[in-house]
Amino acid sequence: MGDFAIPEPYVWDESFRVFYDNIDSEHKGLFKGIFDCAAAPADSAKLASLLQLVIDHFVDEEGMMKKTNFDGLPSHNKIHTEFVDKLKSLSCPLDDATIAFAKKWLVNHIKGVDFKYKGKL
Repeated sequence: MGDFAIPEPYVWDESFRVFYDNIDSEHKGLFKGIFDCAAAPADSAKLASLLQLVIDHFVDEEGMMKKTNFDGLPSHNKIHTEFVDKLKSLSCPLDDATIAFAKKWLVNHIKGVDFKYKGKL
């Protein structure tokens, strides 16, 4: 996974565009979900909301990959599963290292992994 700059403030911008409107919209929601957790690390409802956003997004993204027989699906699914498992293992309050991990993971995942399907779904 690459090492891309973490935006500050932590919001989606055009550099993250994958050119599928539904996925770009969901990615915006993931940024907001992580931002909300960073702003209120003791709020377990924010963590639960983020987990649901992530799961729903991964289902949509993988569904698009299945429809087009995208050859990167198995490895992509494995990366998604590992991140969901990590989120499920968390409890509040979230520490700074966990917030930093989530911020970095999303940025690097979109730019380093998701960009591989641009134009292929």
